[in-house]
Amino acid sequence: MPNQTIEPESPVDAGATVRTLIPARLDRLPWGPFHTLVVAALGITWIFDGLEVTLAGAVAAAVKADLGLTDSAIGLAASAYLLGAVSGALFFGWLTDRLGRKKLFFVTVAVYLVATAATGFSWNLWSFCLFRFLTGAGIGGEYAAINSAIQELIPARFRGWTDLAINGSFWVGAAIGASGSIVLLDPDLFSAGTGWRLAFFIGAGLGLIILLLRAWLPESPRWLVTHGRSCEADAIVTGIEARFAERGIALPTPPQTPLTLRARSHTPLGEVFRVLFGVYRNRAIVGLSMMAAQAFFYNAIFFTYALVLTKFYGVASGEVGWYLLPFALGNFLGPLLLGHLFDTIGRRPMIVFTFVASGVLLLATGELFRRALIDATQMTLCWMVVFFFASAAASSAYLTVSETFPLEIRAMAIAVFYATGTGLGGVVAPWFFGILIESGSRNAVFAGYAVGAVLMFAAALVVWFLAVAAERKPLEEVARPLSRTD
Repeated sequence: MPNQTIEPESPVDAGATVRTLIPARLDRLPWGPFHTLVVAALGITWIFDGLEVTLAGAVAAAVKADLGLTDSAIGLAASAYLLGAVSGALFFGWLTDRLGRKKLFFVTVAVYLVATAATGFSWNLWSFCLFRFLTGAGIGGEYAAINSAIQELIPARFRGWTDLAINGSFWVGAAIGASGSIVLLDPDLFSAGTGWRLAFFIGAGLGLIILLLRAWLPESPRWLVTHGRSCEADAIVTGIEARFAERGIALPTPPQTPLTLRARSHTPLGEVFRVLFGVYRNRAIVGLSMMAAQAFFYNAIFFTYALVLTKFYGVASGEVGWYLLPFALGNFLGPLLLGHLFDTIGRRPMIVFTFVASGVLLLATGELFRRALIDATQMTLCWMVVFFFASAAASSAYLTVSETFPLEIRAMAIAVFYATGTGLGGVVAPWFFGILIESGSRNAVFAGYAVGAVLMFAAALVVWFLAVAAERKPLEEVARPLSRTD
């Protein structure tokens, strides 16, 4: 988009009527440089998260030794990160629907940047947990603000694949974290008490770059229209359309039936929860089931993967990164290669397939581990296959909760389901698995894997009966705007 200055207009009075073609104009666009910029500048959120989770896992043994912690204490720190993500999602999600997507782009990444750098200065368990909590708060806030904007800026026919591919970029961050940990935990290069601290500055450096990239992104035109700022929204969309004209690309004529909306400054929390759990009760059950299942599945296994390698297979902490790289590759390829099927075959059948496949493969891998039939390398290869499908399943959970609720409460809906799902399925998982691993019993760890598989099967069942077909449909058709009057 041209680096133009768009002066903010004063919002119209709440209750004023606005007629607009903005959503139709956005959905008729072909893929262009603007959409690539959206993916690059906003998709970095998942790279951040992947970086943080991988670093925390890869340096867990080094942190444990340097700060004198136990396995369960490392699990507690991981849970603190997730608890921060839950809190940040709720607070910043609430602000995102009120203040706009763009303002929160910068606030949340700034919180992340400062907190992850501070983690490198931790001196004991409680300082480490505090900084991990604040880092998680920044990432949780990112999920709400960024998912909202991506859904509202990407044309409907590309929405499923784009969302899954962006979520899959988590594993690009995982690969960066794994590679960085290999270097920083090398005792020939850094002392044991220095390498893990430097690792957390990787994310802070990336955060500075992303602050610059996001300066080029506009506010969501859909959000602007619902807040009575239709002139701003029109100027932004006109600017995007002009880029296609400059390249000689003719745009199809959008539908000429405008949406009629009643402008509002915000949506009261009472209405938010009435809509989420009353009007859209079935969708709420679907979103909660998917988010809780995938959160437990991922956080239980990934946060404690380094502990499994070091305790059961004797892998040195400095070598853990080598095992995380192929793991990350399988996770990245899943959404990338399967994502387009969610737009063509459809949401429901693909969600059910990926959730069930993930659970079955987890049980199979867990049984091989329990019987000690695989070594560390073979287990990593098994995880590559498991998470090829599980990564697509997890990404589809974020896609589902961000596209099936009305625009006016989208960020808050994402926040509520991310927070609730992560709280139920994710916060307890690392701590729980830390205890299982500390027991030294393969049977105990397998029991934890079995719980994760059962949750995935249950979520698939809920999706099969209650999920809606949202593929290739405009957001306003999937969920009618609360402010719509026509």
